[in-house]
Amino acid sequence: MDRSIYLDNHATTRLDPRVLDAMIPYFTENFGNAASRNHAYGWKAEEAVDQARSDVAALISADPKEIIFTSGMTESDNLAIKGVAEMYREKGNHLIALETDIRSILDPLHALERHGFTVTILPVDNKGRLDPEKLREAIRPETILVSMMAVNNEIGTIQPLEEIGKITREKGVLLHVNASYAAGTVPVDVNRMNIDLLSMNAHLIYGPKGVGALYVRRKNPRVRVTPQIEGGGHERGLRSGTLNTPGIVGMGVACRILRENWAKEIAFIKDLRNKLENGILEELDYVSINGDPDHRSPSVSNLSFAFVEGEALLMGLKEIALSSGSACTSSTLEPSYVLRALGVGTDLAHSSIRFTVGRFNTEEEISYTIRRVKEAVSRLREMSPLYEMAKDGIDLKSVQWNTH
Repeated sequence: MDRSIYLDNHATTRLDPRVLDAMIPYFTENFGNAASRNHAYGWKAEEAVDQARSDVAALISADPKEIIFTSGMTESDNLAIKGVAEMYREKGNHLIALETDIRSILDPLHALERHGFTVTILPVDNKGRLDPEKLREAIRPETILVSMMAVNNEIGTIQPLEEIGKITREKGVLLHVNASYAAGTVPVDVNRMNIDLLSMNAHLIYGPKGVGALYVRRKNPRVRVTPQIEGGGHERGLRSGTLNTPGIVGMGVACRILRENWAKEIAFIKDLRNKLENGILEELDYVSINGDPDHRSPSVSNLSFAFVEGEALLMGLKEIALSSGSACTSSTLEPSYVLRALGVGTDLAHSSIRFTVGRFNTEEEISYTIRRVKEAVSRLREMSPLYEMAKDGIDLKSVQWNTH
């Protein structure tokens, strides 16, 4: 390969050239403010924002009036969680999430705990899935919100949202879903799944960075949230600030491209992911899949390579862009809290690599990656006495290590 290979599509995706082409006029000739109602420049921008709102809504089977534009997933999560907590505080102060959720869900919840709210963090099974009955048991009379990821960013596990939505609707509790890692690969229908609030961003679906959306249900039930950014009353008063028209246009086009090419794109990505995963598993022993093979995003393969340090493996694969965990928390050398929640041991958690395949990857890149992973893992294992012992049939868990 004469260039680097990008297999970190859950950190961000490459901007689709079709998206860029649609955005450029809104930086140059159509540069108006969408809130300027007195001239053609403003009308043109407003018209473009309305079209984008329709395209984003169509991807999740929502009404365009239910889409609020934000700066991205983190802001959308904060607006949903804090906005509901403040608006419904008189009804209750109990919130629920999952131990494998992303920091943009967990951190706002922990911040609310400092203001008198009670938070329950539910466990998942060893594949990362929530047992809906555990949720049912956790809901109390004072519960106002359940918040969770549709697809986990590290392992790709898909939550049983339809079952979860039935429970929250039956109990009169609001359901917030972070669909940022689902929007490009897993069908999401806010009505069929009884989702009341949903976060998305553009940069994970081949759109621009710095723009996202929050779906807020308007009826059955009507959901109300307290704004977190005040001033000007933009976006139905829920998110003030001059709209990022070029970014919003880009997000809309990214959603439209996804919708129009859905079946073909998902089949292509899944085929590449399976080729990568099967190729690695055929070439190397002591490799395990993290997550739920039966309920998993088609783009994700999180693998643990026993007897290999994940960071050392990444260093040996410098020409391939990969991740040893979440881009949101990868500055720490602690093993992934997501993998630990699945019961993965520290050694295996430290040996995990996340491969995320995307629209612009090729079969040639996948073949090259399989070969390079085999070479790098084999080289590192040659230096590992533990690997040799395991190959000789020694049960490493039974070994009494001399620590003196």
